Amino acid sequence: MGLDSLQNDPSHFRLSSRRGFLHVGFLGSVGLSLGKILEMEARAEAKQGRKVTAKASSVIHIVLGGGMAAQESFDPKINAPAEYRGPYRSIKTALTGVHFSELMKETAKVADKLCIIRAMSHGEAAHERGTHNMMTGYRPSPALHFPSMGSVVSHELGPRNNLPPYVCVPKTPNIYAGTGYLSSSYSPFSLGDDPAKKNFQVRDLDLHKSISTNRFENRRGILKVVDAHFRGLESSDNMTAMGSFYDRAYSLISSPEAKKAFDINAEDDKLRDRYGRNEAGQRLLMARRLVENGVRFVTLSVGGWDHHNDIKSGFDKQMPNLDRAYATLITDLAERGMLENTLVLLTTEFGRTPKINANAGRDHYPKVFSISLAGGGLKQGFVYGKSDATSTQPDEDPLSVSDYASTIYNLIGIDSERELMSPGARPIEIVKDGSVVTDLLA
Repeated sequence: MGLDSLQNDPSHFRLSSRRGFLHVGFLGSVGLSLGKILEMEARAEAKQGRKVTAKASSVIHIVLGGGMAAQESFDPKINAPAEYRGPYRSIKTALTGVHFSELMKETAKVADKLCIIRAMSHGEAAHERGTHNMMTGYRPSPALHFPSMGSVVSHELGPRNNLPPYVCVPKTPNIYAGTGYLSSSYSPFSLGDDPAKKNFQVRDLDLHKSISTNRFENRRGILKVVDAHFRGLESSDNMTAMGSFYDRAYSLISSPEAKKAFDINAEDDKLRDRYGRNEAGQRLLMARRLVENGVRFVTLSVGGWDHHNDIKSGFDKQMPNLDRAYATLITDLAERGMLENTLVLLTTEFGRTPKINANAGRDHYPKVFSISLAGGGLKQGFVYGKSDATSTQPDEDPLSVSDYASTIYNLIGIDSERELMSPGARPIEIVKDGSVVTDLLA
């Protein structure tokens, strides 16, 4: 066992073996000081008692880029002055005393299956920084690009049922949905085409019509020979990642499971209509189909929510489709018995300012905003946290990004304190200084 693997996984150290290490001169042979050994051993012992709650086998992450306003969605301010309240009335939900925006009629009906976070909070008001925060669980750093949750899941849990562990629908929504400092072999597989299109076809899933099966297998054999030759000359992440890419591509092309999973046309027409024959509806339906067939983590984007101007017009155009699709997804998962082991995250990079601006919109505001979670071991029909009367600041139980990320990883079965190796062989925790919020767990 090498030094890197020992440092990366301190569970190999036990008190009973320390005397043996000293006796055989093990310390000097691997270049570790006694202090380092004791530090790593203590860390291993501390982690022995850590329990990870693996309730979710799959995750659907719905990304609302631009920063969705909580006031016009999950946290309307019924009694605030008009300039804070905004253009919409509120409606009752399936939860007594809980109101949503009037545009969320369908989601209101399934509120008893949701876990609403009304005091999400961080300090990043720029799009790039807020997005990085919510996609990775880390504040941005000029020194290091952190991996997305999907890529960490791909790294830690790997593929299942001959399918990519991490898929983006229809494409990677932003640069922070990628691998960060991890090998590019943990990148998401992107559909490349939108499932809402009439002639939807997944990119790279089928052979070109001019290539026969025999020709395909011959090319695959030639590639293995060439690849082995160059691996003997050079060892690098690019070489390894490229090999993994081709292995994954060949596996997909030759896999009947993959073709089945990505075939949205196999869905019942009435169900497709229930989701909505639009981008929001068909993307969420595709996500459900993928996790049902074995994909571990699906990230998809819906709309743009950066409403500095005329927020009413923006919500009128986008929210009805999202509302319908999201409520249908939650209901569909529940009806199939999948909601208990599928974690659904509906998140955005930050919220919007408490007061409507001069352009009838709202500006960036990360201090307090809302997200919606469901399934996968979370409480149902639960509202966690509270914003104040004008959505200016958290009033109760603010939720940090690190605690949010640690809780999500815990539900997937990943210890967020586990260390991954960054370039330069520096161990970095999957989430730093995060704690599992047990109040959210069922």
